[in-house]
Amino acid sequence: MKKSILTLTIFAFTIGGILTGCMKPSQKVKVAQDNVTKANEDLDKANKEYLDEVVTYRKEIAEKIAENDLKITEFSTKIENEKEEAKVDYRKKIAELKQKNNDMKLRMDDYKVDGKERWKMFKTEFSHDMDELGKAFKDLVVKNTN
Repeated sequence: MKKSILTLTIFAFTIGGILTGCMKPSQKVKVAQDNVTKANEDLDKANKEYLDEVVTYRKEIAEKIAENDLKITEFSTKIENEKEEAKVDYRKKIAELKQKNNDMKLRMDDYKVDGKERWKMFKTEFSHDMDELGKAFKDLVVKNTN
C-alpha cells in the first residue's frame, strides 16, 4: 500500500516536472493541483476496493463457519446410532472441530483493517487454515459413512 502511494506520488511529480518545464507559473500550479487531485482520487478508489474486499471476505467466511456449525450439528445427530465406544471418539473429534471453528470465527472477528499488505498475508494464511478445517470435516464424515 505504501509502495503504491509512493510510486504514484513520484510518477505524478515526474510528469508534473516534465510538463511544467515549459509552462507559465500559473499553468504549473494548475497542473500540480490536477496531479494531486488525480492521485488522491486513485488512492480513495484503491482504499474503497480494499475495504469492500475485506467486507466481502468476512461475509464468505461467516457463511463457511455457519456451514461448519450445521455440519457439526448434523454429524452429532448421526452418531447417536453408533456404538458407545465410537460415539466417544466421534464426540471428541467433534469437540475439537467445533473449537477450531470457533477459533477461526474469533480470528476473523478480531482482525483489524491495517493495510493492504497485511490483509493479503492474513487472507492467505486464513484461507489455508479454513481449507484445512474443511478437509478435517470431510474426513470425519467420510470415516463415519464407511
